[in-house]
Amino acid sequence: QVQLVESGGGLVQAGGSLRLSCAASGRTFSSYAMGWFRQAPGKEREFVAAVNWSGTMTYYGESVSGRFTISRDNAKNLVYLHMDSLKPEDTAVYYCAASPRPRPPVSNDEHEYDHWGQGTQVTVSS
Repeated sequence: QVQLVESGGGLVQAGGSLRLSCAASGRTFSSYAMGWFRQAPGKEREFVAAVNWSGTMTYYGESVSGRFTISRDNAKNLVYLHMDSLKPEDTAVYYCAASPRPRPPVSNDEHEYDHWGQGTQVTVSS
């Protein structure tokens, strides 16, 4: 069982940067693929980024590719989402998620993820 807690959200101006963190409990963290999703008011949950268990493979949603970077530190049970060149349309609640399945190594499908955090709000002002 993995429990996830996100932090680092807040208010930032367009063009700015923000780094989200996801702290995971449990000794099996390093075996999980991890992902970030987001949900804006009135919209469906959207895939943002994913990283495989070792941190050697990443996958990004089209709207954030080139601006966001996902990484992990298995020694500290942490996953990060570094967000650059933020836009007002990036405003959403951001969720961290964990997938215990070895295949696929990274996934944009929320149904592949069994464990979810409570979310952290990111607001980008224009």
